[in-house]
Amino acid sequence: MNLIEEAKIAIDRLLRAAYDKAVEQGKLLPDCFPQGKAEIPKDTANGDWAANHAMVGAKSQRKPPRELAGILAENLELSGSFFESVEIAGPGFLNFRLAPSWYALVLETVRDEGADYGSSNEGAGERVMVEFVSANPTGPMTIGNARGGVLGDALASVMARAGYKVSREFYVNDAGGQVEMFGRSIEARYLQLIGGEEAAELPENGYHGDDVKLLAQLIYERDGEAYLDMPSEERCAAFVEFALPYNIALMEKHLERYRIIFDTWFLESALHEGGYVAETVSLLEQAGNTYEKDGALWLRNTDFGADKDEVLRRANGYYTYYAVDIAYHRNKFIERGFERVIDVWGADHHGHALRFAASMSAPALGLQGKKLDFLIMQMVRLVRGEEVVKVSKRTGKALTLNDLLDEIGVDACRFFFNAKPDTHLEFDLDLAIRQDSENPVYYVQYAHARICSLIELLAGEGHPVPDSGLDAGALSTEPERELIKQLAGFTEEIRLAARDMDPSRINRYVTELAARFHRFYGACRIKDAPTGVLEARLLLCDCTRSVIANALGVIGVTAPNKM
Repeated sequence: MNLIEEAKIAIDRLLRAAYDKAVEQGKLLPDCFPQGKAEIPKDTANGDWAANHAMVGAKSQRKPPRELAGILAENLELSGSFFESVEIAGPGFLNFRLAPSWYALVLETVRDEGADYGSSNEGAGERVMVEFVSANPTGPMTIGNARGGVLGDALASVMARAGYKVSREFYVNDAGGQVEMFGRSIEARYLQLIGGEEAAELPENGYHGDDVKLLAQLIYERDGEAYLDMPSEERCAAFVEFALPYNIALMEKHLERYRIIFDTWFLESALHEGGYVAETVSLLEQAGNTYEKDGALWLRNTDFGADKDEVLRRANGYYTYYAVDIAYHRNKFIERGFERVIDVWGADHHGHALRFAASMSAPALGLQGKKLDFLIMQMVRLVRGEEVVKVSKRTGKALTLNDLLDEIGVDACRFFFNAKPDTHLEFDLDLAIRQDSENPVYYVQYAHARICSLIELLAGEGHPVPDSGLDAGALSTEPERELIKQLAGFTEEIRLAARDMDPSRINRYVTELAARFHRFYGACRIKDAPTGVLEARLLLCDCTRSVIANALGVIGVTAPNKM
């Protein structure tokens, strides 16, 4: 249940009833109910909700806003509602104060829904694919893939919580120029193993990492010099045939360690082998959306609002990556029936995303009514002290994802990388391993562990968490009510994170939840409080524990019972 949304709806319903009553009294004009908004003010000192209906409706009602607000206020029936009082403020705001019954309902809802609290049916079962990571399988997972992995996985989680039917997909680029270069790099290392470093030279733009040396060594240990007299093209193809599945399996293993499980690993080669790329390009040709220039086939992308046209097929007859990408996305929508697709791409793809979205609007592709969205994430800079950590895959000097997980752990990686996507991220490796309140993941996990220890202690003294009944008036202090309001906001945060494609909202939400708990814990006695107050505060603690665990679970971070 979204108790924030329920409170907002309740205000509108109460004001409509007050308006109808005032119309019957002849105090307001009929048929022009003011369509205002109720919002949570930044400063809640004067009220928990502020409604601007009187200001919006002043002109149509031909009354000053404060006078209209007064008429609405005097006709409000708050008895049995979520609210205990209303006040007129400023130019005509109606400020509502929440009743103890609302606070009690929040705790009862959190307790009853448990691990499902925060879920909704906002997405109404819409089928959504989130495609993310999709790194070239030419080397180990690097930090360049780590941020997109967490953002994509966390986004899929919040959307599933919000009622969408979500599928996670990894697109494997197992064809094209980078794969050919990969094979040539392994070939050079293989020949060097047999004949020494002078036997072969690494391609200028090849892959120089130790992982390529390892692949050559594995091939040599398995087959010896069997490939030595083989033509280079055939030899490279054999090496790729061995190395790609090996690397893909390693990627899958490391991503599972990172708590990312994909529903589908989709091979680019399947599009070529099934003729799907040729078929897609043919559709564009038949519709007159292409032209030939210098022997190449071009897409008239400017016809669809892009800033330039794109090559679909080179003069040598090979399809471009752009053509393959169009076919791949058409496959997602047409062949597999997804209603919405979200691609998680790096900042260097921003211009490409705009042009690609234009291409996908071509009527020939048959995607009318389908939704293609992009989550564009900014770059990451890793620092350790004053040193900037390098992340180049080709040079082989990169800190790999697996290395990072060894150094700082999965929880810190996932929490830190799930920062706001549209901002540059400076990842402080030293901060990520600190065990103090400056480290946000430690700060949140400590709140959860602290509550678990408290619950265990009180249970041992004969005070288990109550499973029914609650004195609604027992939780009346500001720290208690601010904490309950934060609990109430979890479902709304999930909804907004899904709507805005910004899973980092959950980081900010749970950090604030931990902060409000720590303030409450410092201000309100629990162990020595009167029985009714103790039980109410103990339930509040347990609800906070539950929601912290739910929120951390959404972003793939554990909630430890002890620290």
